[in-house]
Amino acid sequence: MSLPERTERVRLRSLYFASFVALLSVLAVSFLAYQAISKRVQKTTIDPVFDRADEVQLQGARGALQAGNKQALEDYEANLNRIFGGSHYLLDAHGIDVLTGQDRSALLPAPPSVQSRFQLQGRSFITHRSQDGRYWFLAVGVVNRSGIWSFLPYYFLVIGATGVLFWLAAVGVVGPIRRIAGTIALFGEGNLGIRVDTRREDEIGQLGRSFNDMAMRLERLIVSERRLLSDISHELRSPLARLKFATKLARTSPDTKYALDRIERDVDRITSLVTDILEINFVEGSSALEDTQLVHVGTIVDEVVQDATVEVQFRGCTIKVAGQIARQILGNRELLRRAIENVLRNGIRYAPENSQIHLTMMEDASHAIITVRDFGPGVPTEALTRIFDPFFRVEEARDAMGGGSGLGLSIAKRAVHLHRGNIAAENAHPGLRMRITIPLATMPTSG
Repeated sequence: MSLPERTERVRLRSLYFASFVALLSVLAVSFLAYQAISKRVQKTTIDPVFDRADEVQLQGARGALQAGNKQALEDYEANLNRIFGGSHYLLDAHGIDVLTGQDRSALLPAPPSVQSRFQLQGRSFITHRSQDGRYWFLAVGVVNRSGIWSFLPYYFLVIGATGVLFWLAAVGVVGPIRRIAGTIALFGEGNLGIRVDTRREDEIGQLGRSFNDMAMRLERLIVSERRLLSDISHELRSPLARLKFATKLARTSPDTKYALDRIERDVDRITSLVTDILEINFVEGSSALEDTQLVHVGTIVDEVVQDATVEVQFRGCTIKVAGQIARQILGNRELLRRAIENVLRNGIRYAPENSQIHLTMMEDASHAIITVRDFGPGVPTEALTRIFDPFFRVEEARDAMGGGSGLGLSIAKRAVHLHRGNIAAENAHPGLRMRITIPLATMPTSG
């Protein structure tokens, strides 16, 4: 078992231990609260009831003494002993038993107390003085030592039920967390396809689904980067091999100009490839959309068309711009410019000589739409979605007529997606039509 696995198991066991400690803590706090509540109820509710009952018994004993004789008092006390158990006595103000004359003053509370309840040598003593202070009522009983023990089954029942509930809670919480932790560990070891299997709707289920979403995005990103790295390696292999051959040719061939021209072409191709790779990194950078602002698409289109003028004139073509977009887009101006420029340059690259490239701008209720159409050979239907993949080239006329690194449309797609937009291609017969759709800014803008 690896060190991270052992550490994870220790942490998981500590979580079970923490649940057990929480159980004991809850029981302890509950017991203390129960004791405090019991004492409070005893003092505020039960004791006053018993005090009034003691007063009634005192008045009854006093009335029996005053209404009849000592025999009536003795009968009354015997009746109390039979009903309540223990012994009951009527004492005078000095603690002398009215019937027997025995001094019981040692059991009376010290002044100014007029009543007391206490236990001594296994017996309980209750004293209560009359309101005029002439008599005391004394009740003596045997303490029931088994009273507290009689509640033990209930205590164990509460502990057992609480323990089962905490165990179920621990299993319901720690178990899923442990499975999620195991899934994350496997994902970290390279199993990119693993996911958390959960149907829970609580926070643990949300955690699992959040991991699944993150894992899916990371898998897509890692796979894409691996494919891109493989494609880059493939794209660099050919010009580097030609560079090596041209270098040898320059050293040995009398026609060094031809060899140097080949070296220059391959260096230009590698430079273009590296530039496009850096542009992809910029587009996918975490800070790419931090510099957002309200931009006019028409202004960006005018700049892109002006920058492409030399290239268009060299091919004998023209760019026809139609329509307008009055509202603004909230986004990164540089990313939007690169997306539009790459799509336009793709159209220029594959447009026949002395032809037109149509660039149309329009807007609907919520989106800006930019369309670029050339009148070139188009692409096969099955390749319409793949032309946005890095380094993808159509093995037909467009590839023969064109060139480039094969990253321009991929850069455009990523830039548009960062703006929550969409880019698509369709054959226009003749030519290819590219459509960029980007949400317009929802906030009110000043003209």
